Amino acid sequence: MSKTQENLMAAFAGESQANRKYLAFADVADKEGLPQVAKLFRAAAAAETIHAHAHLRNAGMIGDTAANLQAAIDGETYEFTKMYPDMIKDAQAEGNAPVAKYFEYANKVEEVHANLYKKALANPGGLADVDYYVCKVCGYTHEGPCDSCPVCGAAAAAFFKVGDCCK
Repeated sequence: MSKTQENLMAAFAGESQANRKYLAFADVADKEGLPQVAKLFRAAAAAETIHAHAHLRNAGMIGDTAANLQAAIDGETYEFTKMYPDMIKDAQAEGNAPVAKYFEYANKVEEVHANLYKKALANPGGLADVDYYVCKVCGYTHEGPCDSCPVCGAAAAAFFKVGDCCK
């Protein structure tokens, strides 16, 4: 990998993290009654998304839908087969049960994501027209409304319909 390619991927990671961090900061500012600060954080987060997408595009990491689905499957599979299991073990070894538990939630959800992507790759033009709902507690993703989260046990009220919050 060239130095430029390495730099593009490092910049992509940094910009992506800044986006998520600024959105979390915006939520805090909203809760503290500082809507203009929240708006500023969201504006910067949007700019970071533009940067991240450009870096990914310039790195040649965006393909056609089939290639993108396969890349998503590969990434999610790595997360639930290697990354999170190792992180769970580390958190348990350090006696950090709350973090280990949340890593376990994330691990289960990543497998769900991989399976949803596999379903899409098998028939991209034939997916049912359903809304996706995501658990605000653990990120579990479900086709259609969900009565309760099978991963963390959260009630139906913890779910939001994708499109209601983000694109």
